Amino acid sequence: GNAPPGVDPEAFSWFQTVDTDHSGFISIKELKQALVNNNWSSFNDETCLLMINMFDKTRSGRIDVYGFSALLRFIQQWRSLFQQYDRDQSGSISFSELQQAFSQMGYNLSPQFSQLLLARYAQRSHSPNPSIQLDRFIHICMQLQSLTDAFREKDTALAGSVRLSYEDFLSMVVTRML
Repeated sequence: GNAPPGVDPEAFSWFQTVDTDHSGFISIKELKQALVNNNWSSFNDETCLLMINMFDKTRSGRIDVYGFSALLRFIQQWRSLFQQYDRDQSGSISFSELQQAFSQMGYNLSPQFSQLLLARYAQRSHSPNPSIQLDRFIHICMQLQSLTDAFREKDTALAGSVRLSYEDFLSMVVTRML
């Protein structure tokens, strides 16, 4: 059939391919099977869940054709940004590229924090130079943005630091991350 109004025909065609159970919705499992990084690895489960939740207007744990179409535009924008920061065109983001990306995005983060993120999100390998794929780059940036927004709500004086109780901190993290 034809694409519904407001849905790109290419996105509609891909939606029909990805919707393997023909339910009219894309599940996390179906999304994970459809999305690949530059090294052909599947997108990470956590990242797929984060993206489904972002575009799931009904809170059903899956997305319709409109959500899928919006998700594809979202991923394309991130892929373009990723390629811009992947200066050596290796298909992954290294430590120095990640530092540069954060700086250009307006985050003033220490090299130690970037190293911590790389250690947490790099694919498990024994490489002396860990790097991250597109899915993890999207994941890190989405979480960073969400937590930054939460921090700014508390940092009304824009001082760069806040005082909050342990429970306030946990509430901030839980509502933004899960």
